[in-house]
Order: sequence, then C-alpha cells, then structure tokens
Amino acid sequence: MKFSGKNVLVTGSSRGIGAEIAKTLAGFGLKVWVNYRSGAAEADKVKEMIEAAGGNAAVIGFDVSDEAAFIDAIKTIVDCDGELSYLVNNAGITNDKLALRMKTEDFMSVINANLTSCFIGCRESMKVMRKKKFGAVVNIASIVGETGNGGQTNYAASKGGVIAMTKSFAIEAATSGIRYNTITPGFIATEMTDVLSDEVKESFTSKIPMARFGEAREVAEATAFLLSDHASYITGETLKVNGGMNMA
Repeated sequence: MKFSGKNVLVTGSSRGIGAEIAKTLAGFGLKVWVNYRSGAAEADKVKEMIEAAGGNAAVIGFDVSDEAAFIDAIKTIVDCDGELSYLVNNAGITNDKLALRMKTEDFMSVINANLTSCFIGCRESMKVMRKKKFGAVVNIASIVGETGNGGQTNYAASKGGVIAMTKSFAIEAATSGIRYNTITPGFIATEMTDVLSDEVKESFTSKIPMARFGEAREVAEATAFLLSDHASYITGETLKVNGGMNMA
C-alpha cells in the first residue's frame, strides 16, 4: 500500500476496530497518533505493540466531543510533525433504548459523540490539509446508518448523518486535494460482540450472505486502502464492509 503522507490520527483507537486500524496503518509506515478518552493504559498498550513491530506511534488523549480539545489535539500533532496527512474518525458510543423510552439527552449524547465529533474532525482536518493541498479522511459509520435498527434510533441517526456529511465534505474539499470517504462495517467480531450469546450470534450470522462476522482486520485494511494513493480518485464514497448483508 502506498502513502504520500507521513502521519495519521485515529480517534477511539485504544481498543477494538480503532486499535486494529492504528496497528495496520503503522504497519504501512505511517506514524500513528493513538487517541483515547478514558483508556490510557489500553492506548499505551497499542503504542507498545506498534513499536514492538517496528512502527512509530504516539498517544494523545482527548474527548472527541469536546471541540476545544479536538482542535488543540490537531494543533499538537501539527506542531510536532509539521502536518496532519490523514484522519480516521472512528470514536463513537451507543446508548440503546426503544424510541418511546429514549429521552432527548439519550439521543443527543450519541449524536454529539458520533456525528458532531466527526464534523469537528472533518472541518479541522480540512483547515490543516488544504495548506499542503493533500490529505484523506475516512469516517467509520455503520450498516445501521444505512438500514436502521430497533432500539438504536440515536445511533442510526448519528451514523446515517456521518454518511451524508462525508459526501458534503468531499464536494467542498475536492479542489483542495483532500478526499473524504466512509466505511460502513456490518457485524464485526470485537469485545462488544464477544458477549453475545451463541443463539444471538447465530441469528445475526443467518442474515449475512458470507455466513460469518467480519474481522477488525478487514475493516482496517479497507480503511488503509481508502486513505492510500491507490484510492487517489475515490472521494465521497461509502465502502460497505459487511459480508454482503446490505447490498442495496
């Protein structure tokens, strides 16, 4: 995989899909800034794993839903490295409830963590990247943002918003040489899915044409492709990494 930039910020990369993205990108020679909100020890472990494999990483802690903190973090990265080449907006939360029982604060907490934070990252990265007329951003959304899901009105709205917003950023940034794309993972084997019962897992698997959960590595490699020079003429697109679960 070929990259013209030298560094990348991956939000929410202390565990799960984010950690796998961080390790994969480091394996391709990028300096990776590992972000965490509360899992400092986990972020340090990801950094150690990257360095043990011969890669380059730094840890940066901040809450992506805190606008001032996000702006300061990008400034810190640019002050240290002289640029921000790539950004992966991966951080997010869930707060599942049936819509009739969902309070406005339950809805907005997920919107702010998943959508507003992504907007801040996209906007601030554009400010930095357009100075060099180069950069790429990948926003991690979800199949739920395409299909909806009972009990996840807030999550579906946030991820559907990410998909639409990414297209708008792609239009605005194209002449500045900056690309914005989205990945919508389906059911991916992570710590969150490990706690599901075998019965629930089988129910989900029966709906997936490839008859298995995806691996975090598969999302990470798709992310690397969209950031890389191999995707230099791809922007505003949504790459579905879901085993064929949603082909529409």
